[in-house]
Amino acid sequence: MRLAGSLQLVLFLALTSRAAGLSIPLEVEQPPTIINQTSGPVIVLPFDHFITIRCEARANPPPQYRWTKDGEDFTPPYITTNNTGGTFVLHFKHLTQFQGKYRCYAFNKLGTAITEEIELMVLNIPKFPKEEIDPVVVQEGEPIILKCNPPQGMGRRQIYWMTIDLKQIEQDDRVSMDVDGNLYFSNALQTDSRQDYCCFVAFSIIRGITQKSPMAVVVKSFEAPPVRKAGLLLPSGVQTEKMLLKGRDLKLECIPEGFPTPTVKWIKLGEDLPPRKKLEKFGKLLAISAVEERDQGKYMCTAENSGGKVVHYFDVIVEEPPKWLTEPPQSQLTVIGSDVHIKCSVSGKPLPDITWRRNGELFEDDPESNRRVLDDTVVLHNARKEDSAVYQCEASNTHGSILANINIMVMNVAPLILTRDYQEYDVILGDHIIMDCTVFSSPPATITWAKDDAPETIKGERFLSLQNGALQIIRAEKDDSGVYVCAAFNTEGELTVTALLDVKDPTKIVDPPQDVEIISGSTAQLTCQAEYDKTLRSSFEVVWIKDGEEILTSFEEKPRYFMDDGLLQIMNVNLSDQGIYTCIARTSLDEDNATALLTVLDVPDAPKNIALLELKVPRNVSLSWKPGSDHNSSVTEFIVEYEESQWEPGRWRELQKVPGNQATAELALNGHLNYQFRVYAVNAVGPGPPSEPTERYKTPPAAPDRNPENIKIQGHLPHQMDITWEPLLPIEHNGPGLEYKVNYRKLGVEDNWKDHMEKRHSFVLRNTSTFVPYEIKIQSRNSHGWGPEPKVVTGYSGEDVFFWHCLRENVSVPTAAPRDIAVEVINTTVLRVSWTPVPPATVRGHLGGYNVHWMRKHSLLNPNKSFDDRQSLSFPGKRSHAIVPSLKPFTEYRLIVNVFNKKGNGPNSDPVTFNTPEGVPEQVPILTASNAQKDSILLVWGPPPEANGILTGYLLQHHLINETTLEVVDSQETNITGADTTQWQLHGLQEGSLYRFHLSACTRAGCGPPLAQESNTIAPEHLSLTPAVAPIQSTHNCSLSFPTSMPGNSTHLSLVPALLNISSYVSDTFAKISWTAREEQQDSQLYVAYMNNRDGNWWISEAVNTSQSFHVIDGLTPGTVYTVRLMAKGLLDNASLFEDVIQTQVKGVEGQQRNTSTQGWVIGTMCAVALLTLVALMACFVRRNKGGKYAGTPPLRRRPDMFSMEKVKEKEDLHPDVESQGMNDDTFCEYSDSDEKPLKGSSLCSLNGNDTVGDSVSRDSLVDYADGEGEFNEDGSFIGEYSGRRHRGSVSEPSGPGPVTA
Repeated sequence: MRLAGSLQLVLFLALTSRAAGLSIPLEVEQPPTIINQTSGPVIVLPFDHFITIRCEARANPPPQYRWTKDGEDFTPPYITTNNTGGTFVLHFKHLTQFQGKYRCYAFNKLGTAITEEIELMVLNIPKFPKEEIDPVVVQEGEPIILKCNPPQGMGRRQIYWMTIDLKQIEQDDRVSMDVDGNLYFSNALQTDSRQDYCCFVAFSIIRGITQKSPMAVVVKSFEAPPVRKAGLLLPSGVQTEKMLLKGRDLKLECIPEGFPTPTVKWIKLGEDLPPRKKLEKFGKLLAISAVEERDQGKYMCTAENSGGKVVHYFDVIVEEPPKWLTEPPQSQLTVIGSDVHIKCSVSGKPLPDITWRRNGELFEDDPESNRRVLDDTVVLHNARKEDSAVYQCEASNTHGSILANINIMVMNVAPLILTRDYQEYDVILGDHIIMDCTVFSSPPATITWAKDDAPETIKGERFLSLQNGALQIIRAEKDDSGVYVCAAFNTEGELTVTALLDVKDPTKIVDPPQDVEIISGSTAQLTCQAEYDKTLRSSFEVVWIKDGEEILTSFEEKPRYFMDDGLLQIMNVNLSDQGIYTCIARTSLDEDNATALLTVLDVPDAPKNIALLELKVPRNVSLSWKPGSDHNSSVTEFIVEYEESQWEPGRWRELQKVPGNQATAELALNGHLNYQFRVYAVNAVGPGPPSEPTERYKTPPAAPDRNPENIKIQGHLPHQMDITWEPLLPIEHNGPGLEYKVNYRKLGVEDNWKDHMEKRHSFVLRNTSTFVPYEIKIQSRNSHGWGPEPKVVTGYSGEDVFFWHCLRENVSVPTAAPRDIAVEVINTTVLRVSWTPVPPATVRGHLGGYNVHWMRKHSLLNPNKSFDDRQSLSFPGKRSHAIVPSLKPFTEYRLIVNVFNKKGNGPNSDPVTFNTPEGVPEQVPILTASNAQKDSILLVWGPPPEANGILTGYLLQHHLINETTLEVVDSQETNITGADTTQWQLHGLQEGSLYRFHLSACTRAGCGPPLAQESNTIAPEHLSLTPAVAPIQSTHNCSLSFPTSMPGNSTHLSLVPALLNISSYVSDTFAKISWTAREEQQDSQLYVAYMNNRDGNWWISEAVNTSQSFHVIDGLTPGTVYTVRLMAKGLLDNASLFEDVIQTQVKGVEGQQRNTSTQGWVIGTMCAVALLTLVALMACFVRRNKGGKYAGTPPLRRRPDMFSMEKVKEKEDLHPDVESQGMNDDTFCEYSDSDEKPLKGSSLCSLNGNDTVGDSVSRDSLVDYADGEGEFNEDGSFIGEYSGRRHRGSVSEPSGPGPVTA
């Protein structure tokens, strides 16, 4: 389509008040146009502090302002200074004197614009005058009128008639109030007499109420009031003229008087009452809402009683203020020499008068000039440039006025292009684009578009010319990119601008997010990959929206949402994360989106509305419930649990399983119990929380429901038969007095049963015949009756070792071995073995069962190391397979099977060799947290005692703990690769926070059980410490930490282990701790601390010089496990350099544990140790005289009141003051005049083990590790080296002040 031709400039209407004007750029000179003004009237309330009168206009040159008040020039007292033109402010002190009508004039050299009149009204608080009102005295049956005469006020008012105690005067067809607030009585009754008729007026606009003085009414009684003909109290006369504005509500009142009370009826003469009419106040008020012209006319009311009737006519006239017939006259831009017509079309009743002004001055008809005023029209013939001005049309009648400012601009001007030259436009391939070319000119300019310097105008169906001069391109193509030129010309000149268009590739999601189901607590991941135009890289972004709300990037230290390069990760997913996630890939020009549903799976909610219903069958009840939410994983089953208060109060046990699609269960209960029940649901995620328990339900006592089971009959001795059975559980007694009746007789010989009552669950029948079969039955009984008829079992009495063996048959061990031995490895520690049973004839007696023997040959991890661990299990009875447990993973075994009877074992089967698969490692023996900084902690650990496979690394989990609630706030996981890694520096932690660490060793089969440890990062206020010992406080999980450096001293001990080859020798009553000190650590001091793991009490020695290379701990209890620590002194204070678990020997046992070749060596060593101990004791005695045997840091004062942890604990329990349990420098490790005593509880926190909560910590793991097989050498010693696999020590590095780890 050819774009040539004339494009008319459309003049935009300005969005201003009242006057419509041209949207002309301010670069062009133009008269003022009012763009903001205050609409009147303005009501000033008594509590207003100031009032603002606004007037603002746009013009070039900028406008000036002046005001008139009541037609006279007015200078405002205060003009605002915020560039709002003529706006001024009146303050409350002067408001009353400023009442009047205001008008604003905005002017420049091209003309003057004016506003409508703005009326300012200042209200006073309305009040009733103080007056004394004479009582109203009437005869009974006469009318009464009580005048309210409310004070004048603006806005809506509410009038009430009440008594002095604020009780409303009841109104009815006899008593009513008119719209002016006067109270009318159609006829007086004796009950109307009272002294306190009060009129109250509430003004909503000022939020105030005022009250008229009370009025008294005295009604004199008649024996029988005479009939009074109906009359009208309101209105008076015969006819009333009622005028109101169109759209207002019409209210006509007829209030009658007479006795009896008249009734009122309404009609409209000549037609029916309009359907909008309402009759109010018992028919006395006719109301018509929003009256129209058709509602005017004559209305009549009739009041009638038995005495006669009266009528009144209302002549209703509907008028309206001036209004524009269509719209206000429009401003005009025209060329010189043209004719201009300005028409002011208005309506109103009465017909409005029209006043014309030019630049605010009256403008009248002048036949001699080219300017004519013809009633509602102004005509400018052959307009000249000087005819340019602001013309005002004002239409007014008795009900108001309206005003319009019309800007008339007569000019010839060359095109002025308002669009910026070289404007750049970007559009997505296939989208529409509009390139602007806004032109101002007079006469209107012709606009054309060309591309890439081509002389011809752009052609094509996709190119559209718009009325405002813009060019629209439909479905942009790549070839549309280029340079476009917009040219505008008229008779006064020509102008061009250039536009640059670039067509971009669209944004498209190529890898949208997929629907996913995730278990609560895990991490969800959604991906969204998109292609986009690379030139829009700076504006490209991927935004994620959940359920319509954008997911914003969190600036928290541990945010739950992680977004990067189209990836959305949600950490620790919970149910609130479920929903529809929308990925929006967008640039500055376009966007693409894709959605995915995230479904969160969680354990079911607890069932609700648990109801218990008793059934007709005794001791049977029905339990019903309402399932909770299954959280997107169907419930597979419900578990009904019970708790009874007699035998196991507080313990819940499973009673019955119910399918997941069922919400009821019929329960068979035992007697003589007081039950309560609860239910929980199970789905694929796991079991949910239990419901609230039911009310208690007590069952009546009854006879036992069953008899004993698993009856065993054995003849251990000749002429004797031992009978045992599995007794009834306590809850199965069903009542008091449970006992058992044992019935027995010889099989096939005796007909009569013999019986014996027994309260225990065993019975020995003596003086039996040798190896004779007996029939046995056992029946339960309680005080309420017998159990059911018991089953009969058969057994044999005892064998005679000589007679029965030698004379009856040749009884001996079995002669055959099981065949076809086969093994099936079920998992890393469990095996299923099967065989072909031996023929019965080869058993040579009663079949006892089968023995399975297996031997651990060697570990597949170290084939060169052999073992000789032998184990066996017996499986009684006739069977062909068995389950073998407790195997070691990743190990080669040898297995055999044989049969046995009472005489012994038969021959072994052929051996079978098999391997167990790789398993998860054992728990690491020790985990220490040290070197705590603001945001990091060093973790050191030992490798697991048994790897159970090829060690691949470690799984480290760390949890941020809320120290108030002890709840986990945040969790992170770290996979540590490398089997030889035994330490890890953890960064990115919160300062001054408590963390719990879980470390598990891992193989290809998975990760083993974790070991837990807790520690704190350093708070900022603790980063700089003095050389004094850091305060130690009691916490649930304790660890020792100390400053990493000391001001003014750069030769402190390093953080790496200061001592090498630390070892221990353990006897029955003493232990020797040996070490090798580095050259740079010679002549340093350390302390030896140890704890009896049974009572948790710690003892600490005096300072020991590292060059001494050993220390002896004596006075130990034989056969006891101790924890030993080496504690640094000086700059490292009490940081743990080494930790070990030892066990003292038992007297008289160690000799049996060693062979003869080692006994002499041990005796010699012990003698040497005894000599060294004597020397050490002498040295300690000498040093004790100087300061005590076992002491900590040098004391400030001497106190003999060191006492045990138990006493401290008792004292702390009596005085649980946290601050009082803290430690200061005066009380830590003081001298004692007595022998070794435990440290005060406040000095080493709570070290008796009673405060340990939650997960096991390193100390517990060490004890368990020490109690295992092969942990100690034959002489009871335990060797711990830092570099060895079997190291169990701990390296605790300084990390600032913190709690104590015990």
